[in-house]
Amino acid sequence: MKIKDFFKLHNNIPKPFVIAEAGVNHEGKISLAKRLIDEAKEGGADAIKFQTYKAHLIASKQSPSYWDTTKEKTKSQYDLFKKYDSFWKKEYEELKTYCDKTDIEFLSTPFDTESANFLNDLMDAFKISSSDITNKPFIEYICKFNKPVILSTGASNLSEIKDAVNWIGKYKNKLSLLHCVLNYPTKDENANLGMIQGLKKEFPNLLVGYSDHTLPGDMTILETAFLLGAKIIEKHFTFDKTLPGNDHYHAMDKDDLKKFYKKIDSKLKLIGKTEIDYLPSEEISRLNARRSLVAAKTIPQGKIIEKDDITWKRPGTGISPKYINDVIGKKATKNILCDEIIIKEFYE
Repeated sequence: MKIKDFFKLHNNIPKPFVIAEAGVNHEGKISLAKRLIDEAKEGGADAIKFQTYKAHLIASKQSPSYWDTTKEKTKSQYDLFKKYDSFWKKEYEELKTYCDKTDIEFLSTPFDTESANFLNDLMDAFKISSSDITNKPFIEYICKFNKPVILSTGASNLSEIKDAVNWIGKYKNKLSLLHCVLNYPTKDENANLGMIQGLKKEFPNLLVGYSDHTLPGDMTILETAFLLGAKIIEKHFTFDKTLPGNDHYHAMDKDDLKKFYKKIDSKLKLIGKTEIDYLPSEEISRLNARRSLVAAKTIPQGKIIEKDDITWKRPGTGISPKYINDVIGKKATKNILCDEIIIKEFYE
């Protein structure tokens, strides 16, 4: 299913829309980017998302790091972005074509207006990074493409999120908010998945999801996010978690993704249907474990039935006790024996 359709139909779709966030884990090589696409598809992701930027447009040379420098030793944002900013319009067009061929949705987060312009021809929705949640002119620029917007809320307070929602609301774009913690990696105990419910409470008319930066582990974090109602789930994705630097060390791989789907398939079996009704397997219980009106003592023919004449016992094959007032005051048409289940033919 495509993301634009998911925005319309998500209430009827039990599974989340999963975005494999490849970011720039392609290391600047088209062959590796295509491998990421192949493996995201194999893992079952609905979409794969890249990041499109030029270092000189996103960060000054004085921008300090905000990641774990024991894993990614680059100390400057500019220097890190410069390592991976070789892809541009031509490369993303090639990757979009490859995604179409592979049958997985192509997405890429733009970080400047030029990339937003050419990505608009390649995508049905825009993802806006947490880092741009206060970037009003850029958010409004993207809104003018009139496509659904997925906005991560990492490192934001409620007031900042409301501001962004209001800016987007003026353009009437469909909107999804992804709870996110902007730490790389995020410790499990800092994931604060309860904020998924907080977003649902504050923004009941919006599609709420989760963008994860924890280590993949056994994928319990994503499983929990799903159980808390995250409809769109995004997690960094790699072909090799052992590679040093950048996003590889906290990303999931195709096997993690398969593990996640196995977990939610299991949970969906436990959750079952949401429409309230009894199950076919409960039919015998409805019949034999419920109660019927029963004669508490022998009721002679012609007697007006009184409350003390009847009680209620199993099985439920006779008149339900909820109709007791319909029986009291009626005249017995036969001798009703003590402990006999009363039926309509026994009174008038």
